[in-house]
Amino acid sequence: MLGRAVTASLSISAISPNPLSKSFFFGRVTNAQLSSSSTNPFLTSSTFSWNIRRSSSKSSRMKKSFTTRASAQPLTNADELIDSVETFIFDCDGVIWKGDKLIDGVPETLDLLRSKGKRLVFVTNNSTKSRKQYGKKFETLGLSVSEEEIFASSFAAAAYLKSINFPKDKKVYVIGEDGILKELELAGIQYLGGPTDGDKKIELKPGFLMEHDKDVGAVVVGFDRYFNYYKIQYGTLCIRENPGCLFIATNRDAVTHLTDAQEWAGGGSMVGALGGSTQREPLVVGKPSTFMMDYLANEFGIQKSQICMVGDRLDTDILFGQNGGCKTLLVLSGVTSLSMLQSPNNSIQPDFYTNKISDFLSLKATTV
Repeated sequence: MLGRAVTASLSISAISPNPLSKSFFFGRVTNAQLSSSSTNPFLTSSTFSWNIRRSSSKSSRMKKSFTTRASAQPLTNADELIDSVETFIFDCDGVIWKGDKLIDGVPETLDLLRSKGKRLVFVTNNSTKSRKQYGKKFETLGLSVSEEEIFASSFAAAAYLKSINFPKDKKVYVIGEDGILKELELAGIQYLGGPTDGDKKIELKPGFLMEHDKDVGAVVVGFDRYFNYYKIQYGTLCIRENPGCLFIATNRDAVTHLTDAQEWAGGGSMVGALGGSTQREPLVVGKPSTFMMDYLANEFGIQKSQICMVGDRLDTDILFGQNGGCKTLLVLSGVTSLSMLQSPNNSIQPDFYTNKISDFLSLKATTV
């Protein structure tokens, strides 16, 4: 059996103290439609909707659902899993590559799945590149992946702003890198900030007042190797002083793979700094939010029950798949070890786990 019953469920609420923003619930698609038309060809053909309710006071509540699942099972029959779904969604860092090094067996595994007629989609929380830039990285690593098969959190940030009809006269302040800027530009959204603010410094003098653009309607925070105090203060002023300014995070990943030698502080560290200074919770558009999952399902016409999410992180990849109603496979080639998975303190259990995606090849051989 590839599906296992849910044994318990629990709902909790977290306070989001933005007095002027809408409250978005990322679990289920309901009634407000998005119809995008921009220069970005990937924002023109999809229509999807969001469950929105207005706050009746100075706070809104964001609801998350958690389920208790049976313990993950080791993957022993790859063919059975492959035959049970139409689409495989892969995380990239820790699954396809580490840093700029391809993980062993990936090309052969992708070729196997394509030969069986499976749709492949690659989803990453890394916002430093646009979809086009990620396409070049795949090509450099010798992988044939089209731009339409790639969904980065940089794209998700731009798509989300389009979905809420972000006002044309408003701007986005970006704490992040080039990928976010390129996706905002393709979506026709004004922006400022980004890597160029990495060289800016604040000279604190008696009576010094830092100015900021009153037309900033959203601050988007992603992974930023040029992060500094200027950006923290500028973003804080926009969020705290501009009425209705949104605080959007591409992801809250604690660590990332900048090289294959060690883990590095992830985008969550930048998001945490703004969260601390503003005392606001961000709206997260990357995994484990279902924004990208809903977008993908509508873009390709995929039934979520026919998707298998493959990732190396429990709290982003696997939770992303579970929130979207998909099958889930954890690979131990990235940040999660077997001991972490089986720890009594871990409540997130995938359907299956295996060492790396190339196990599809060896497990297939042993079951013939």
